[in-house]
Amino acid sequence: MRVIAGSARSLLLKTPAGDHTRPTTDRIKETLFNVIQTEVPGAVFADLFSGSGAIGIEALSRGAKKAYFVENDSAAISCIEANLKHTKMQDRSVVLKQDAIMAVEYSLREAVDVIFADPPYGLGQDELLLQAASRNRFITKDTLIIMEESKERDFSFAADHGFAVIKEKIYKTNKHVFLRRES
Repeated sequence: MRVIAGSARSLLLKTPAGDHTRPTTDRIKETLFNVIQTEVPGAVFADLFSGSGAIGIEALSRGAKKAYFVENDSAAISCIEANLKHTKMQDRSVVLKQDAIMAVEYSLREAVDVIFADPPYGLGQDELLLQAASRNRFITKDTLIIMEESKERDFSFAADHGFAVIKEKIYKTNKHVFLRRES
């Protein structure tokens, strides 16, 4: 896995050992950042269920001013910290070892421009995350939330929590769902 573009372009990134994480492939990561390219420069970016931190590092490489990395697995945290050191991006990063839902509700205490979440598929973490986001005043109608989930997942529950699906990008086995808070 590598950084696709920007200041850290082509640098290789480590991934946590074992099968606790599902790294986003370079191809899907490139497609994602092509979709959100105008949202990233100058943004405060949150990478939830971070794994290796590759998505947040890609955002920093492409000009995000700050990134939060939220992960509760110790091995993944070590991997994120090593990748941030390797890419020399520690000064613009906040690494939080905690549950992503708790982080959204209690730890994100500044305006967040983009939130990327890649929770374990099929466990309802996506809905819990939107519930928590609905209670955070720093997640506004301008915040773009991107959820990675299995392509079969129905996001009709989003409206129940005050969010609208504005776009879906479907891949072979999964999809990215783009949401914003309803006005």
